[in-house]
Amino acid sequence: MRVLVTGHQGYLGTVMVPMLQAEGHDVVGLDSGLFADCILGPAPTDPPGLAVDLRDVTEEQLTGFEAVIHLAALSNDPLGALAPEITYDINHHASVRLARLAKAAGVSRFLYASTCSVYGSAGEELVTEDAPLRPLTPYAESKVRVEDDVAAMADSDFSPVFLRNATAFGFSPRLRADIVLNNLVGHAVLTGDVRVMSDGTPWRPLVHGRDIASAFIAAMAAPMDAVSCEAYNVGSEENNFTVAQIAESVVDAVPGSKLLITGESGPDPRSYRVDFSAIRKALGYQAQWSIPDGAVELYKEYTAAGLTSDDFFKKFTRLPHLEKLQKAGILDESMRRRADAPA
Repeated sequence: MRVLVTGHQGYLGTVMVPMLQAEGHDVVGLDSGLFADCILGPAPTDPPGLAVDLRDVTEEQLTGFEAVIHLAALSNDPLGALAPEITYDINHHASVRLARLAKAAGVSRFLYASTCSVYGSAGEELVTEDAPLRPLTPYAESKVRVEDDVAAMADSDFSPVFLRNATAFGFSPRLRADIVLNNLVGHAVLTGDVRVMSDGTPWRPLVHGRDIASAFIAAMAAPMDAVSCEAYNVGSEENNFTVAQIAESVVDAVPGSKLLITGESGPDPRSYRVDFSAIRKALGYQAQWSIPDGAVELYKEYTAAGLTSDDFFKKFTRLPHLEKLQKAGILDESMRRRADAPA
């Protein structure tokens, strides 16, 4: 299948593309390149790609593809809180526009990277895809809006699927440090402390980036009419951990590290445990990576690559990296690459 992957130079896209290629798919990327240089270790090999801002995609650029996997987004809650209008512009409006253009261009499958954070504060019960959606951040709210708007476009020729990923973890050559397990392991490697700034009680469902890629591959292999307009939680019940439990896995993985639960940021209202049975039943999907295994993987990769504090806190953390690009005159205030900026 000929597949366009938006955000192919991001944290998840860099892991997903080679897995798609290994399945025999002809992959083309589309990315504005904001995180293309956020590399730890050997540089990955990218597929052919279009250097385009998501807000500027044309119907012509989407012609000839059988599927679009839409990963590209401003994926950061602090950034969403700082500039919600930009988050909605890119994550909501540009995503819906992309789907509309894809349908007009004859693309039959549209696989959208949504998030389990749409459930917000759901308490102790396992939530299924039918649970009420209670997004608590502009990032999560934008995902809900895209699901609603794109679902309305579905017909016999256009099949959208919404994959609600649990919080991602695991190593990628294009690293993200501002997601919980990746962040805690990095702190442990660099400082010896596994620092939890909440009280550690909120529940989080986690899923490895490779397991996310496997879910997209399974959804692409399914009959179109069987998955059209379906939403699937992506992950496994075994990876529903409290933040404190996640931190304990890091202590076990990083020699000499110690746990510090400071509570300085106060209670975190985002707490939810997720049921992942629907994707297992519908697609035969099974997540492979556990949180302890992911913590060990990250420790090994961080130490092998010689991770530094400067890179971890600035280069691989979304908000400081984007602020750096703005200060350097590469991005304007709307997060667009300036026309006269170097490639």
